[in-house]
Amino acid sequence: MRTQRQVVDYSLQKRAVLRDVRSGRIGTLEVCDASPYLRNAATYHGEPIDERCPICRRENLTLVHYVYGDELKQSAGQARKLAELPVMAMTLREFQVFVVEVCRACAWNHLVERFVLGRDGLAAEETLHSGAMVSSGGGGSRRTGDSSHNGEGRR
Repeated sequence: MRTQRQVVDYSLQKRAVLRDVRSGRIGTLEVCDASPYLRNAATYHGEPIDERCPICRRENLTLVHYVYGDELKQSAGQARKLAELPVMAMTLREFQVFVVEVCRACAWNHLVERFVLGRDGLAAEETLHSGAMVSSGGGGSRRTGDSSHNGEGRR
């Protein structure tokens, strides 16, 4: 998505949890604890992916996108389909998206990533483009986007 920024990836945390489950330090009941609301959100708003559940290996995972932001008011915290996010990004100034992977069979769930969307990203992107053009003397060297990664630690 064009305005996506401040991406935080939780794949290292997921690997650590799975390592602990496989070594027996954490039981599967501790990690397979998706609430009924999350499982329903996966069923009705989720996007299936071609990756098997790392715990039960019976079913493919489903990604659920939750949106939060001041402009969302009462709809903050709701699950949204992936197709809705670009439309929201063009109409709202800024909101956060939390992506959770869910197994509907065994209730495994884990936060996959977090990022910010919204029109405010367009202004920052335009500033970066004009700054790159000025520093290169107006030549053909332009930056195509901001891929800033916030190296945040464990959550």
